[in-house]
Amino acid sequence: MKTILKLTRPLLLMALSLLCFIKSIAQINPRPLYAQNNKKHTATKAKPGYSKYPSGTDQFKEFTKLVAQANVIYMQPKGFKEIPAPNDEDFSFDYALQLPGQDFEVWFQVKSQKQNYTSYEQGQYDIDRETENPDSIYINMSKAHATAFTGERENPIRTIPPTVLKRYKADAGKSYLLNLLDLPATKHYKYALLIALQRNHTGTIMAVCFTNDKGPEFFKNVDRASNCLKFKP
Repeated sequence: MKTILKLTRPLLLMALSLLCFIKSIAQINPRPLYAQNNKKHTATKAKPGYSKYPSGTDQFKEFTKLVAQANVIYMQPKGFKEIPAPNDEDFSFDYALQLPGQDFEVWFQVKSQKQNYTSYEQGQYDIDRETENPDSIYINMSKAHATAFTGERENPIRTIPPTVLKRYKADAGKSYLLNLLDLPATKHYKYALLIALQRNHTGTIMAVCFTNDKGPEFFKNVDRASNCLKFKP
């Protein structure tokens, strides 16, 4: 009998410990995703919703250089897959992502305007040198891309409100909801949302999100994709 007790006592203690562990886990209330996303990013933890280690391809390395030059922060959105960005006479972009299993992808273009602004300031009072203010270049850039995507010279345009600009640390911005031409270059997508952001004396960000369905899921994906880029404070 004593031998049996000696054998069973450790098993009983293990069982009680396991039971207490399970009860303590069950009492933890899971926090909603939006609460997790409000946590401050630290150097030791990956920010929820973004990959800690983004792609190491040549395309990504070149993109990070452009991002740094334009004083922009990039965080790889979780669940997205890198794809080749178009770079030809019709469309020239720096980086592109696809959401596997869904009709959704996004193309990015980031440009520094620091050097252009320096040249603009130097020639501002030279009557022989008429140069466009770099802080307004994003308007013509976005219009030109909208025309290339739709074939229309005039496309509905919206000014991005200050509350949204604040999220991206931008000073100005425009957006276009486009009905696309049926083109192999855009993989025959039907619609796109083009977002152009500008930071004074610094640079521009352009994101074009493609879809075949303009439903609520599309705009959720737009939010996930567009929030991965913003200007540094």
